[in-house]
Amino acid sequence: MIRPLGDKVVILPMEEEAKTAGGLFLPDSSKQKPTEGKVVAVGKGRILENGKHNSLPVKVGDVVVYGKYGGTEVTVDGKDYIILDADSIYAVKE
Repeated sequence: MIRPLGDKVVILPMEEEAKTAGGLFLPDSSKQKPTEGKVVAVGKGRILENGKHNSLPVKVGDVVVYGKYGGTEVTVDGKDYIILDADSIYAVKE
């Protein structure tokens, strides 16, 4: 697994539905990049001037919405993850 540093967050992207509402299957080339994913790891937060870490707005297990082209894609043990700044997360789904 990956342990993010600072204010970084590791996200497991959710797979897009491969079928339309009408029942047609979509080829891989027509799928859009996912913008939702599950948080699998969070860093300790950015170090403040007083030496303490700020807390991040997400926790492991949260399902989040993030920027379509944000972050860095990495593959670990055959799974694709995205590492991004906590500021690049737009919302937490509840």
